[in-house]
Amino acid sequence: MEDFLSYLRYEKRYSENTITAYKNDIDHFISFLDNEDFGDFDEISHKVAEFYLSSLMDDYTPKSIQRKVSSLKTMYSYYVDILKEFDNHPFRNIALPKVEKRLPKFIYEDEIKEFFNSIDTSTDRGKRDKLIFELLYGSGLRVSELTGLRIKDINLNQKIIVVHGKGSKDRIVPMSNETRNELEIYLLQSRPVLLSKSSDLENDHVFLNFKGTTLTSRGVRDILDRLIKESSSTLRVSPHTFRHSFATRLLNNGMDVRMVQELLGHSNLSTTQIYTKISKESLINQYKKSFPKGENK
Repeated sequence: MEDFLSYLRYEKRYSENTITAYKNDIDHFISFLDNEDFGDFDEISHKVAEFYLSSLMDDYTPKSIQRKVSSLKTMYSYYVDILKEFDNHPFRNIALPKVEKRLPKFIYEDEIKEFFNSIDTSTDRGKRDKLIFELLYGSGLRVSELTGLRIKDINLNQKIIVVHGKGSKDRIVPMSNETRNELEIYLLQSRPVLLSKSSDLENDHVFLNFKGTTLTSRGVRDILDRLIKESSSTLRVSPHTFRHSFATRLLNNGMDVRMVQELLGHSNLSTTQIYTKISKESLINQYKKSFPKGENK
């Protein structure tokens, strides 16, 4: 197991969260083999793999099942195709359940304005909170990318951010004049106040929590929940929804899908193209609101 996890960490360059998910999926499969007394996982047949797949149907969604089986396929490929320690790949031709593709949620522009206007920026914490969601929405960062930002990644003069994305792929994203100005104020005034509450004054992460330590993805989720509660808003969103809204707005305003792909840091164009469907649906909905049925007779 340690060899395989090291392969994911150093060869595939997966994040620690992804590696943990792989380990949990494999541990679950090993428990299944032990409980059913099927023996070691280097000896099982395709039939056992099919039986495991069917055992997941009652307790897991198709998406979760696909992830678990994908983890096992990667593991067996490592031992069969790369190390050549196993002779048999029981999951190679397993047929997976189809997953219904759901369009990512996005926030309308008037909802975005209302949300930002509700944030109290009279405090250092408030200035940080507003800046967090301006970067998620205005620059399309992933939450993990935002929490991983370091001061050296910020270029205020050029109004750009160097983002360290998935698979150690770096990209450059722009920021608006307003975000640039607010970021400068935060770095010079608010961040030092937050940092002073920590014993680690050398911490160079941009975003800090109320203890002065590095803000986590869970912390961003908690901040969003608090802001929504304080504003009495009916929004039902996650931090990642701001990134979806960024992509949708760019496409609604005519940006080429390949440029949006570059800004989002997607490896595959097909991942970005799902937003074109959202853009079309948004356009249709706005048309129906602005041009009610009957007026075109």
